[in-house]
Amino acid sequence: MAEPVQSLDTAPLRALIVDDEPLAVERMQVICARIDTISVIGTASDGEAALRLIEALSPDLVLLDLTMPETDGLTVARRLGGLPEAPAVIFVTAHDEFAVEAFDLDAVDYVLKPVAPERLERAISRVGARRGERTVPTGKWLEEFWVPHRSELVRVPAGDVERIDAERDYVRLHVRGASYLLLQTITSLEQRLDPEQFIRIHRSCILRRDHVTGLRHEGLGVWSVETADGEALRIGRTYLPSVKKMAGR
Repeated sequence: MAEPVQSLDTAPLRALIVDDEPLAVERMQVICARIDTISVIGTASDGEAALRLIEALSPDLVLLDLTMPETDGLTVARRLGGLPEAPAVIFVTAHDEFAVEAFDLDAVDYVLKPVAPERLERAISRVGARRGERTVPTGKWLEEFWVPHRSELVRVPAGDVERIDAERDYVRLHVRGASYLLLQTITSLEQRLDPEQFIRIHRSCILRRDHVTGLRHEGLGVWSVETADGEALRIGRTYLPSVKKMAGR
């Protein structure tokens, strides 16, 4: 009797592990062997070898290290972005500071080393959920943040962020009573936020527009924004015209 044929929806994901550290590759193989929804079809120790294997094997998923000599993980992901049938990418790295760039390249997830099996399994389940879906081109504006929190990265939808404060080379995202630090300058981040949704009121502060409840004139040309949580935040002179324009003044 012939063996039953697995449907595309239930067949394990064919995965390629890419890492220049042999022990890291071995650990990933051990973890993946315990996950039913994935099947490792090969490994590569550098970016160029990974690209050759991807072309030859057409994997569904690449578990991709970031820091490799010569051709690093970000470069591999950029080159994959030009393929008509590009595999899904999960970055697996010891470095959390590249998360923004990684998700700009449409990575499915960003898993920090040392890899916890249950964390990797959650990431792989996200790939499975995407299977069969039509790829939608990434929009111009940032739609979500992936921020370090404890031992993993947390997804924060851009629409949930009420306020963004600059803290030197970092920004602090305020989300419904919680806050997260992200390695990103406020000026570079502003360029990637939808201006219909966010407005900069000061060199160190961006607000979600619907979080603004009013404007207050303090006298001597000084204005403040009143927010939904009862705060009064001073408006920088450079940004006052655009804030007034938002209010129809």
